[in-house]
Amino acid sequence: MINTYQTSLAPPPVPPRLNRSHPVLIPGQLPSQGHSKSVIWFLVGVALLHLFLSVGAFIFLYQRGTLENSSAAEGKVAAHSSGKQETSYRALARMVVARPRQPTQKSTSGYFQWDVGHSIHRNVNYYQKSWLTILESGDYYVYSRVTFSRGDSVRPLAAIVKLKKNESGEEKTVMQAFCHLDSHSGSASIPHLCTAMQGDVMTLEKGNLLSVWVQDLSLVNYDEGATTFGMYKL
Repeated sequence: MINTYQTSLAPPPVPPRLNRSHPVLIPGQLPSQGHSKSVIWFLVGVALLHLFLSVGAFIFLYQRGTLENSSAAEGKVAAHSSGKQETSYRALARMVVARPRQPTQKSTSGYFQWDVGHSIHRNVNYYQKSWLTILESGDYYVYSRVTFSRGDSVRPLAAIVKLKKNESGEEKTVMQAFCHLDSHSGSASIPHLCTAMQGDVMTLEKGNLLSVWVQDLSLVNYDEGATTFGMYKL
């Protein structure tokens, strides 16, 4: 049998329907060259602005840190200067003892007299050349050094610091020191010496007076640096 359903001819094309619309593809427009340049310049401007802001912030922070360090250094210098100035005006005295004008072998007890021209005193005054007057109340370190060149056959050699509350006040012993020498020891060429040294912290009020008393002024060595009296405010 012959297959009448097979044929070599292609079926005819289906005609388009008149009532259906076909989409039409329209290619999009490429961006213009001027628009691309504008975008590039905008990005460059943003980058430069960011760079300028970063540099400005760095300079600001650097200058601020420099100023803070400078202010801190100036503060330290000012504090150091203030402390140094305060120390330089602190009350003190270092009194040189005057040599008696007419030394005698007779026992003459009494108070030392100060050689004011060779002494140092700041914010501390002196009264009748034998007393030191306190001008500022506070805590003071008081010291004395008395060197003896001859001994006493009856009593030990003593240096006594005395205090008066005011010019008319009663004398009070606040410090004393002793040393011993044989009354027959020593010679003109090789003298025997002893030194009575003492120091203590005491609270003094404005108007107080201090001095050093010895039982025999003729036994004291008046060489420079051998005998002195002083104080300084803490």
